Amino acid sequence: MIYRLLRPFLFTLDAERAHGLAIRALQAMPGEAPASFGHGLATQVAGISFPNPLGMAAGFDKDGKIPDALLGLGFGFAEVGSITPLPQAGNPRPRLFRLTKDRAVINRMGFNNDGAEAAAARLAARNGQGKDRGGVLGINIGANKDSQDRIADYATMARAMAPYASYLAVNVSSPNTPGLRALQDEAALAALLDAVLEARGPAGPPIFLKVAPDLETADIDAIARIALDRRLGALIVSNTTISRPPLRSHHAGEAGGLSGEPLRDLAQRRLSDFRKATGGAIPLVGVGGIASAEHAWARIRAGASLVQLYSAMVYEGPNLAKRIVAGLERLMAREGFVSIAEAVGSE
Repeated sequence: MIYRLLRPFLFTLDAERAHGLAIRALQAMPGEAPASFGHGLATQVAGISFPNPLGMAAGFDKDGKIPDALLGLGFGFAEVGSITPLPQAGNPRPRLFRLTKDRAVINRMGFNNDGAEAAAARLAARNGQGKDRGGVLGINIGANKDSQDRIADYATMARAMAPYASYLAVNVSSPNTPGLRALQDEAALAALLDAVLEARGPAGPPIFLKVAPDLETADIDAIARIALDRRLGALIVSNTTISRPPLRSHHAGEAGGLSGEPLRDLAQRRLSDFRKATGGAIPLVGVGGIASAEHAWARIRAGASLVQLYSAMVYEGPNLAKRIVAGLERLMAREGFVSIAEAVGSE
């Protein structure tokens, strides 16, 4: 109710400024323990115990400032980043746009963040306050725009962030860093993951790979083979799209990655493609256009062990996570599943 009253005011502000206010508001909130739900929602993925399958996707908390506030909102896990070795300002503003009529967002942020050193300091302080907080922290890692060796950047980030992460998410699918998506090509991706796995070390956290929705069948098959061969912890399907379905909003022509409702069907199809390509042998994280329990349930039934959202928070507000998780609990009971894991791929 409070958010619905505030939203008209927030929507008069530049989208990035409003996002900054949201981060500061969450920073100012008193510490809140992670929300608890029924045991049937707990699940194991890549050896990690998730209290529920809904996560906050990367991009909301770029610098690891509020992971515990997000867990207090009801998310079973929070993914921070993308974080790069060196600080960078990102692309020129404006670079974040609401497409209100489409319940969508276009961004061309460009991995703006404070860099690895600042993030490590924050996350080390968090660990010092107690590692067992009942939630899972993913750290999404990237490369600097002007790097001469992007694979080395990812290895540096894996080494630096491994001590603080429940899992590391390798982001080679952002459309807003020129040339980055080329790292999804078979040879480049194999070399990149080998470097990341070596830098992480044998006792480090599992590696998740975040892929784009704008992939051809041959790309999907190649990525699936590499992921299985390297025994990755999961594939995150998918990032924003550079495609443009019919849109009605004022900012529809802006360059950048499109997320939110118009991405939902494409992301659902791509998840099904990766489920088929991997034979269900690797966990999938479903992302893109999820705004309700029904959307999350459809992604789980299609093969997602976990789901994430971000853009829907812009339109639905901070109580969305608790509503979705409670809705998943009802849907699971209605359809006769004892655990969320039983529902994965049951479509």
